[in-house]
Amino acid sequence: MMQNVHLAPETDEDDLYSGYNDYNPTYDTEDLENDTAFQQAVRTSHGRRHPITAKIPSTAVTRPVATGYGSKTSLASSMGRPMTGAIQDGVTRPMTAVRAAGFTKAALRGSSFDPLGQSRGPAPPLEAKNEDSPEEKIRQLEKKVNELVEESCIANSCGDLKLALEKAKDAGRKERVLVRQREQVTTPENINLDLTYSVLFNLANQYSANEMYTEALNTYQVIVKNKMFSNAGKLKMNMGNIYLKQRNYSKAIKFYRMALDQIPSVHKEMRIKIMQNIGVTFIKTGQYSDAINSFEHIMSMAPNLKAGFNLILSYFAIGDQEKMKKSFQKLIAVPLEIDEDDKYISPSDDPHTNLVIEAIKNDHLRQMERERKAMAEKYIMTAAKLIAPVIETSFAVGYDWCVEVVKASQYVELANDLEINKAITYLRQKDFTQAVDTLKMFEKKDSRVKSAAATNLSFLYYLENEFAQASSYADLAVNSDRYNPSALTNKGNTVFANGDYEKAAEFYKEALRNDSSCTEALYNIGLSYKKLNRLSEALDCFLKLHAILRNSAQVLYQIANVYELMEDPNQAIEWLMQLISVVPTDSRALSKLGELHDSEGDKSQAFQYYYESYRYFPSNIEVIEWLGAYYIDTQFCEKAIQYFERASLIQPTQVKWQLMVASCFRRSGNYQKALDTYKDIHKKFPENVECLRFLVRLCTDIGLKEVQEYATKLKRLEKMKEIREQRIKSGRDGSGGSRGKREGSAGSDASYVDPLGPQVERPKTAAKKRVDEDDFADEELGDDLLPE
Repeated sequence: MMQNVHLAPETDEDDLYSGYNDYNPTYDTEDLENDTAFQQAVRTSHGRRHPITAKIPSTAVTRPVATGYGSKTSLASSMGRPMTGAIQDGVTRPMTAVRAAGFTKAALRGSSFDPLGQSRGPAPPLEAKNEDSPEEKIRQLEKKVNELVEESCIANSCGDLKLALEKAKDAGRKERVLVRQREQVTTPENINLDLTYSVLFNLANQYSANEMYTEALNTYQVIVKNKMFSNAGKLKMNMGNIYLKQRNYSKAIKFYRMALDQIPSVHKEMRIKIMQNIGVTFIKTGQYSDAINSFEHIMSMAPNLKAGFNLILSYFAIGDQEKMKKSFQKLIAVPLEIDEDDKYISPSDDPHTNLVIEAIKNDHLRQMERERKAMAEKYIMTAAKLIAPVIETSFAVGYDWCVEVVKASQYVELANDLEINKAITYLRQKDFTQAVDTLKMFEKKDSRVKSAAATNLSFLYYLENEFAQASSYADLAVNSDRYNPSALTNKGNTVFANGDYEKAAEFYKEALRNDSSCTEALYNIGLSYKKLNRLSEALDCFLKLHAILRNSAQVLYQIANVYELMEDPNQAIEWLMQLISVVPTDSRALSKLGELHDSEGDKSQAFQYYYESYRYFPSNIEVIEWLGAYYIDTQFCEKAIQYFERASLIQPTQVKWQLMVASCFRRSGNYQKALDTYKDIHKKFPENVECLRFLVRLCTDIGLKEVQEYATKLKRLEKMKEIREQRIKSGRDGSGGSRGKREGSAGSDASYVDPLGPQVERPKTAAKKRVDEDDFADEELGDDLLPE
């Protein structure tokens, strides 16, 4: 076994390759002709291969090569060197490499082992960046363009549209400089097309946001016409949106269809949105049949709430009752794809589970779900209100059909709201009996619906001045739902109507604690404090309300009125000026401004506002009287005549206006016209002493014969007046004793004040609104805009 193991000689340790240059007869090629194995190999296909150097004859001498076949010898190399690992003279040649890996024996003598070259010291410092090179300038400019685009987008999201547009324009200018520099340094193929696209797209968006539609369309055209931008055809949808804003509906439809053709069918959602835009555009142009085709396709492919609602609108426009019913059923069947409310109720007392549920109860996803559900309810309620009066013979039957459909769907809770809306429709038709009967049906429902119905019933009875019934239903609404701010507000209104302003303020405060956005309660608190003469607290309430409702004319007037009661006319004038900026045609506000300026002694400003008030409402007797008196004071009696003539038309039974007309003629020197006017007045009012006195005076001055007749009538009237006064005086003296006996009972009647009399300021009412925010809007705002 050890016969093939040979140890290397110890005499020469370094000469591992010794003996290979010695001649070995084993590798002699002279006997190859007698080697049968070699000759057989020559006769095979390998032996018939063409020589490598066919054209140039080789100079090497052909020698037979021994294959070792049968002789157990291996082939020699071209240098006559035996192959590594071959057996030579019974000695096995060890395997070796060209060079030692990692170290040599000489290295062991001089230095330590360092394969990584760490002994050479630290690496040389990096070469300094050449900032003046063209490539570096291009790189920095490209970075700056990207930053400008980002800043433009951020400014747009923050609402600063002007700054966003400036940044977008600056990015466009720098991008063009970048393109020119890159063309000078490199080939055009190296231009960054993505950067150019983003710059132009952002610029077009900013133009559109700033309503510069022509510039936006031009920028979009640059992108769309450039064939180097891939998928630029989608931007035609944006161009269609701009044409829609410009009300150029034909071009909008054209670009929407072009965008639809260029968007592949795999982008299903995008195609649905474009088709929805096409349908809306058709509705705006009155092409309801085309709109129906678009929305029907959407409802068959990917039904959604907006498309379903628009489909109902289209069928309503053409009056197709059956299709309206089917479309309403399709709208009801649209899946909401939101979680049930039970998911947010903890099933166990596990604190970890409770924490998770508490965290997700009001997160962004939950808020989105609420918004989607609220939007669905709004569409369904609006659609039901729209089609109920037309799908059946009467709106009541139509509402009943809608209620039945809703009850069989996932929106069961909307059925009660539809019933309440049915009652509101009765109110709009002035059918209060049916409205009350419909609302009374909810008295046996659950607490939420009962509270809503009772709130509306209280509101109705309050408007009819039946405060006992209003208070009863307000109590029912409050007991059903103590946290209903509308119910508490209506309860406060009934108490306010009975004169208990302190208690009314407490109800309003409780309503405000339950719902801080209940502006009716805050407004009515201010009215209560004003009635209690707590003017500073009333002013605080109205100022808070002004911060919420910036352009409310009622709030502005109340603030001015409180300042007037606090004897601060300058502040009152300032707030009234804000009021007429909101309602410039309100004659009462203008007359109040004139009154305040008149009290301050500024007659010219007072005349300006009184005249504006008369121009908008020429039937206000107080304004007419002030203007007539103003012209008389300024010695322009001719101009005062038209105002007193109008006053005589408004109040024909009041003789003083006609006397003022005659007096103006007399003061202006037109005695004949004055005489004729006095004669007309005497015919209408023959017992008027003042008219006869002026007739006697005028006839005397002019020298007319009728003076004796008018003088006789005047004496007779004066004598009759004296006799009448004597009778009244004697009657009073004779009945003095009996009158004294009756003073006890009459005293109680004299102190009686009718609690249901006309209110100068009535508190706002709060009706329960479920469908339309404009329901009973006028009643909720109150009727005390400009009290006298």
